[in-house]
Amino acid sequence: MNLPNILSLLRIALIPVLIGMFFLPYESAPLWATIVFTIASLTDWLDGYLARKWQQTSAFGAFLDPVADKLLVAVALVLVVYKTPQWFVLIPVVIIISREITISALREWMAELGQRNAVKVSSIGKLKTAFQMISIGCLIYFKPLFGLPIFDIGLVLLYVASALTLSSMFSYLKAALPMLLTKG
Repeated sequence: MNLPNILSLLRIALIPVLIGMFFLPYESAPLWATIVFTIASLTDWLDGYLARKWQQTSAFGAFLDPVADKLLVAVALVLVVYKTPQWFVLIPVVIIISREITISALREWMAELGQRNAVKVSSIGKLKTAFQMISIGCLIYFKPLFGLPIFDIGLVLLYVASALTLSSMFSYLKAALPMLLTKG
């Protein structure tokens, strides 16, 4: 057990805290939920940075980090749809969650073939994650801030994240296509 893995476990542990804060019956609930989500999102960046810098990568960490990321994002997106059950919110949420399931399955399958490096995280994937986390934070906060329409900004960023999500998914599928088409 090392600090990067502890940060990934913390990200998972913060999910029920996020849910609890989200449903608090107080006007400040969106702020507290956004703070919890932001802290959890920052652990995503920090655990990877520390694992590489301190050379503390591990098989457990390679498994745990993406699981923690996907759990956090999926739960947060479900909360956003719960708060705003509209088709224009649902569409990018479905795209993002569907992509995460597809790419997770693809990576697992490619690893079984010994080709995991063919579908490793790309720069588009990292950019997608940044847009995704910022957009979700805005959507959880929901309310205007300093006259800025935070929800609308979050929604636009969510659509950018979903476009990047599709782009990165097609890149991964293209990289895996030779193995997908191989008979046997």
